[in-house]
Amino acid sequence: MVTAYIGLGSNLDVPDRQVERALLELDALPQTRLVARSRLYRTAPWGGVEQPDFINAVAQLETGLDAQTLMRELLAIEQRAGRRRDGERNGPRVLDLDLLLYGSGCVKSVDLQVPHPRLHERAFVLVPLAEIAPDLAVPGQGRVGELLARAGATHGVAPVDSAT
Repeated sequence: MVTAYIGLGSNLDVPDRQVERALLELDALPQTRLVARSRLYRTAPWGGVEQPDFINAVAQLETGLDAQTLMRELLAIEQRAGRRRDGERNGPRVLDLDLLLYGSGCVKSVDLQVPHPRLHERAFVLVPLAEIAPDLAVPGQGRVGELLARAGATHGVAPVDSAT
């Protein structure tokens, strides 16, 4: 079994429900169980595209799936949620699942790079990841807590009130 961390995000079609549903689907993957999850966070969008705020979270999985198979499963969950990859980067999406980390190693292929190449720059990933694994080492980058401190700006990333 390998520990993997998944970033979840949505800003369409009742985003908090999309993320919660995806967490259930992650736990139901073959040879996989959900070990921990962060709270939901509301995140201001970035990338220059006018769109609603995102709901983000991070999940920790224990899995017997190899990285490529796990990534295919993540893409299948996105597709079942209605995600269409139309080429628009940083645009609104019903569900986005990113394989952030897979064990303590690195994976580099044509269609997959782990650790996620921009993980260390993104507060909307680092804040929920630090909630569940602040001492986790990101290969080639440092510990999550240190990365969050270096990323600095965490404004625009706030826990979702449980009443929302």
